Amino acid sequence: MEQSAASPEPPGPRPVLGRDSVQVPDDQDFRSFRSECEAEAGWNLTYSKAGVSVWVQAVEMDRALHKIKAGRPVVWLNCPLPSTGRCPKPLKNRDVITLRSWLPMGTDYIIMNYSVKHPKYPPRKDLVRAVSIQTGYLIQSTGPKSCVITYLAQVDPKGSLPKWVVNKSSQFLAPKAMKKMYKACVKYPEWKQKHQPHFKPWLHPEQSSLPSLALSELSVQHADSLENIDESSVAESREDRTGSAGGEGSDDDTSLT
Repeated sequence: MEQSAASPEPPGPRPVLGRDSVQVPDDQDFRSFRSECEAEAGWNLTYSKAGVSVWVQAVEMDRALHKIKAGRPVVWLNCPLPSTGRCPKPLKNRDVITLRSWLPMGTDYIIMNYSVKHPKYPPRKDLVRAVSIQTGYLIQSTGPKSCVITYLAQVDPKGSLPKWVVNKSSQFLAPKAMKKMYKACVKYPEWKQKHQPHFKPWLHPEQSSLPSLALSELSVQHADSLENIDESSVAESREDRTGSAGGEGSDDDTSLT
């Protein structure tokens, strides 16, 4: 699964969603994802504080479809990484059905996903079904007990979002998510020693008790097949304005992706 020294680097990112059928990402997909995480051209730095950096790249003009990536160094890391899906009030919450894959690449580790349709989980009326075009984590080792995490998300929220949401994502929610992840990673080794320390299905798939699912039961979730919600005129709630006024608010702050 590793790239050979003679293999050329891919010319650019290759979102898995561009395929017509559901497939497990191959080596080129993972290499392309890593290249995008490490790229600097075309990215605008929107936040840099206390070791956390956030970059934004507009994918389509005059639309809410952006790429966002955030990174920070982490010490004593040995854990799977969480994701969230709530939106700031009063926007409707989003949900997303994804196929997640992971691959060790030398001392690095990549976790990535893209949206699929599952026959048992159709869109719900109380949620907006968003589309993950390509989302994931690049974990790069910087020592025996330290690393740098880069989180890259290209998600279509299926709606026209107000400008304050886009600003909040890069200036507040993304940094907050990285800080919460950092705290969880630092505490994880001690916690894991008390909770099935040898159970690590992300390293040993044979330990997983989850039912298997045939890829033939899934299909690619195309964004244009879902309802588009116009929330561009929605104003930020007073509760959220108050909660974010301090810049680094409580651990209950929400994330868009």
